[in-house]
Amino acid sequence: MRCPYCGHGETRVLESRPAQDGRAIRRRRECVRCLQRFTTFETVEMEPLVVVKKDGTREPFQAEKIVRGLMRACVKRPVSLETMRAIAEDVEREARARGQREIASTAIGEAVLERLLDVDQVAYVRFASVYRAFADIDGFLEELSRLEARRPAAAGAGEHRADAGGPAEGREEEDP
Repeated sequence: MRCPYCGHGETRVLESRPAQDGRAIRRRRECVRCLQRFTTFETVEMEPLVVVKKDGTREPFQAEKIVRGLMRACVKRPVSLETMRAIAEDVEREARARGQREIASTAIGEAVLERLLDVDQVAYVRFASVYRAFADIDGFLEELSRLEARRPAAAGAGEHRADAGGPAEGREEEDP
């Protein structure tokens, strides 16, 4: 490691510790010539993960695009930004664990939906409506039917139905 101050090629490590949640190592170094101290970070260089879109174009995987889509689906829903980021990271981690260098955008969307179903069913339906691009109300109703068929499993996980089916308590005077 070259000293950023004098350019000398010999430095010594004074301290090393994990950084970025264990994904990097932070090293405090000192130049043996000028005695200036500086910090370096060592990280794993990952192979790029490429997304293959429906039209065949390819672009680098960006977890932030998933987070932005989740933010739109989770507007006014009790889903934290940390949860949305965890979903995006989990989708990327799963793709990398399979050794994939390329992943179809459709596979990403399905993986997000799978995780979102356990987090918030309203956000799930919102995300699905954009992701699956329902052409008409029938597609939307089919998705709701699939969701309803899976509901008994989700209901045991503490889900409640305050906002499903009919006006909620105290809302009788609202007009559609």
